[in-house]
Amino acid sequence: MKLSLKIAIVEPSVMVRTGLGTLLRKLSGMQITVVEILKVESLLESLRIHKPDVLIACPQLLLHHSFHRLREESAQAEMKIMALMTSLCPMSLLRMFDEQISLYDASEQIREKLERLIDVSSDDGSVENGEEQQSLSAREKEIVICVVKGMTNREIADKLFLSAHTVITHRRNIARKLQIHSPSGLTIYAIVNKLVELKDIKQ
Repeated sequence: MKLSLKIAIVEPSVMVRTGLGTLLRKLSGMQITVVEILKVESLLESLRIHKPDVLIACPQLLLHHSFHRLREESAQAEMKIMALMTSLCPMSLLRMFDEQISLYDASEQIREKLERLIDVSSDDGSVENGEEQQSLSAREKEIVICVVKGMTNREIADKLFLSAHTVITHRRNIARKLQIHSPSGLTIYAIVNKLVELKDIKQ
C-alpha cells in the first residue's frame, strides 16, 4: 500500500519547481500528486481549488501570509507547511514551519520527512479526539503486518523502501500508540483489527 499525498509547490523558479516536482513523483513507496504554483499571488486561489495535504514554499515567499489563513483557504486544517531552503533563513522564521527540506537533501531524506509529517498529523488528531488507544497511520499498519509475519527490521525496510532507522522509529511509535510491547500482543491486535489472517502469521 502506497502513501498517497497531494503536495503543492509554490516557487517562481521553473528549474527548482519542476525539479522538485519530478523528484516527489518518483519517491518510492509513495503516490504523490504535485500541484505547481508559479506565482505567490495565486497561492490562496490554488489552495482553495486543489486542497493539498502539504504545501512546500521558500520561507521568504510566505512572509506576508498567515499560516492559519493558508490552512483555512485550503479547507485543510491539518495541512502541513514545509520550508524549501534555497538560501540562509532566520531561525525565527523557520520555527513557523512544520518541517524543512534543502536543495541538497537526498530523495530518501525527503521521503522520511514527509512520512514523519503525516505520522505527526495522525498523532495530533488522536490526542484531540481523546481516544485511549491512538489510531495507526497507513504506514504503521503496513509495518505491523510485516512484524506479525515475522519479518526483521531489515526485511521490512527493503520491502517498504525505508531505512532501518525509520522502521525502528515507526515501531517505537506503534508501541507507544497501542501500549503493546510484545510481538504476541501485536499479533492479537492485528488479528482483532483484521490486518492479517491466521494463515498469514509465520509459525
